[in-house]
Amino acid sequence: VEKMASITVSTLEKAGKTLADADWLVPHQANSRMIRMIARQLRFPEEKCVVTVDKHANTSAATIPLALDVAARDGRIKQGDRVVMPALGAGLTWGCCVISW
Repeated sequence: VEKMASITVSTLEKAGKTLADADWLVPHQANSRMIRMIARQLRFPEEKCVVTVDKHANTSAATIPLALDVAARDGRIKQGDRVVMPALGAGLTWGCCVISW
């Protein structure tokens, strides 16, 4: 949780942005409890976090693309939205990117 929160902030900083500039957080979908904890640590609204782990489970590297697809298809993520996507792999690797949809 701490690593996902810190890479989210540092990635936004490198992009010249802050959390206030983010429209959506689409984190790795390990479990819903972890996603809620990341949002709380970041003080980011939980309703702006895309959570699909209940539909797909933890599908490893596919969790973020699946969550993006669901949120784009159901109309949550719209053209021009800024989306932040932190990920963690087995606790040993991590990364994050910020895109404008």
